[in-house]
Amino acid sequence: MASSLMRVSQLAIAIAMAVPATHLPTVSPKLHVASSNPHIFHCRKIGTVFLRSAECLSTPSSHAHRLPLPESSGKDYGRIVGNSRRGSRLCSVFSPPGKDGAGLTYKDSGVDIDAGAELVRRIAAMAPGVGGFGGLFPLGDSYLVAGTDGVGTKLKLAFETGIHGTIGIDLVAMSVNDIVTSGAKPLFFLDYFATSHLDVNLAEQVIKGIVEGCKQANCVLLGGETAEMPDFYAKGEYDLSGFAVGIVKKNDLVDGKSIAEGDVLLGLSSSGLHSNGFSLVRRVLSNSGLSLKDTLPGSDDNLTSIGELLMAPTTIYVNQVLGLVDKCLVKGVAHITGGGFTDNIPRIFPEGLGAVIHANAWEVPPIFKWIKQAGGVTDAEMRRTFNMGIGMVLVVSPSAAEIILGIEQEKVRAYEIGYVVRGGGITYE
Repeated sequence: MASSLMRVSQLAIAIAMAVPATHLPTVSPKLHVASSNPHIFHCRKIGTVFLRSAECLSTPSSHAHRLPLPESSGKDYGRIVGNSRRGSRLCSVFSPPGKDGAGLTYKDSGVDIDAGAELVRRIAAMAPGVGGFGGLFPLGDSYLVAGTDGVGTKLKLAFETGIHGTIGIDLVAMSVNDIVTSGAKPLFFLDYFATSHLDVNLAEQVIKGIVEGCKQANCVLLGGETAEMPDFYAKGEYDLSGFAVGIVKKNDLVDGKSIAEGDVLLGLSSSGLHSNGFSLVRRVLSNSGLSLKDTLPGSDDNLTSIGELLMAPTTIYVNQVLGLVDKCLVKGVAHITGGGFTDNIPRIFPEGLGAVIHANAWEVPPIFKWIKQAGGVTDAEMRRTFNMGIGMVLVVSPSAAEIILGIEQEKVRAYEIGYVVRGGGITYE
């Protein structure tokens, strides 16, 4: 019995909460009794548990529920994260916990944000000036502003879903959104496409997305590199990197130096996850028992699959941000990427300032709520990994906030999400 229960990370558990096994109706042939305890079953289909309808009424799908081992020490064996009816029974999607019974973290999935920050610190010691969203190069009365990025393991989902036409938009967005935080107008973009065997049709889809991203950012695809490296990548896979260069007058540089206590934080809505946190997302999805073709549990949208939600292209904020910068309404801009609110917003503050975020100031999109529930991810981890529905944060004066919020929003909405305070870091209320 002990050895079978230790494999709970690979097997779902169904708990008949109040009815002895002898009184249960015939169960699915996928189930078998795992021990002498009549309340515990193992399910051979990973990630799925079956509960009688009557018991499911006390386990609403709209909440994540821990499933402690009955009559035991109360060890946490996972969570129900969604329900769907199959015949007379309710099928509940089950998500095992992370290490040591805790919720999953970005580090559990293989990404160590602290290690990345430490590397940046060491690089900055060798090359002073490194560490901002974009690098500044003086050129007469202006600065050239450069940025580079990729799309991370979102590529893995592109391979699995076959959605390659928008990943190029993500690539452009990650770089141009970085350089626009300085108030820079993107000038041109360069791409790097690497694969073991060049599939011309697939590569064309990716490049079309890059071209579309450049159109949205009003910049030129100036060139790039296509590298064919046999045996280096798995069949059908590729890697991407992008490089953007923009320009801003020195007098118009947005650097956050004028940010003061009492200034307002405005959040610009995101299209979804954008291009960060996918290593954790893939771990959560794997544990949940759902596939990329399934729809989101509890969602009213029965047409859009989880894969399509996750592959939504990153919003490009260039036009909206530059329009406000041109009106001299913006003191600082933070691109919410890896590190979330927690790490990115403080990057633009003068020393001695922090921020308070109104956690309920905007509606968090359902995909983030599902990730939190399915992975048992803590609020702190969510806010340091994902954008939570806000892809860009502007710091403005109270009077400028009124003007901006009064402007009719089209695709991207603006929300008043917090304010600047004395102190350091980010707190939530």
